[in-house]
Amino acid sequence: MNQTQSKGLALVTGGSRGIGRACCEILSKEGYAVVVHFNSRESEAHAVAERLTGACVVQANLSTVEGVEQLAAFVKERGMPVEVLVNNAGVALDNPLFSASVEEFETTMALNMRATWLLTKRIARMMMRQKRGRIINVSSVIGHMGNVGQTVYAMSKAAIDGFTKSAALELAPHGILVNSVAPGFVETDMTAALSAEHRAAIQQRIPLGRTASTAEIAEAVLFFATKASYCTGTVLHVNGGLYAA
Repeated sequence: MNQTQSKGLALVTGGSRGIGRACCEILSKEGYAVVVHFNSRESEAHAVAERLTGACVVQANLSTVEGVEQLAAFVKERGMPVEVLVNNAGVALDNPLFSASVEEFETTMALNMRATWLLTKRIARMMMRQKRGRIINVSSVIGHMGNVGQTVYAMSKAAIDGFTKSAALELAPHGILVNSVAPGFVETDMTAALSAEHRAAIQQRIPLGRTASTAEIAEAVLFFATKASYCTGTVLHVNGGLYAA
């Protein structure tokens, strides 16, 4: 697929693994020229892009203002309409309330929330010129139901959904839809590292009796990216019944 045949650009932050990688794959199959963003996992990002038609790779540290500006400039230089932004990059530095440090708080908020806010502002300006665009933020069920040892993470993810609703109101007149996907427990590197006992305990809490695949979360992202023409400001919970919104 060359640039003239693609549907336009789809930028996926944190696209080198997990949910981000699944989003890159499904959006590429749909016909988008995917920009695979990464920060430190260069070889994994290139491996993702090499399997996709018309994809490219870009490195940027989104926890800094400079990194966000660098990524936005890279996308602008592609010379193609930016149709989809998936704000997926994030970090979970788990610690109980009284053990979490100021540094952990600032690191979490810088990547999970500030980067989402800044990058949305930059990409939305590009979308406004074309009078269309889809922005999908990846939040978490933890931002709604909470979890022991994740006060900072829960705060950052709840903030994303609040931001989604307000940004949706402001950008709707410009033809830009803003929605969130809030995953439950997903089969990623993080959950794979858990003990069998811990994994079993998690699954017992989920009515469907299992964790989600990354592809199942990506399907929800694709829904907002390609369908859902009358949805904006919506938080779609994909959690197997763990939390009923």
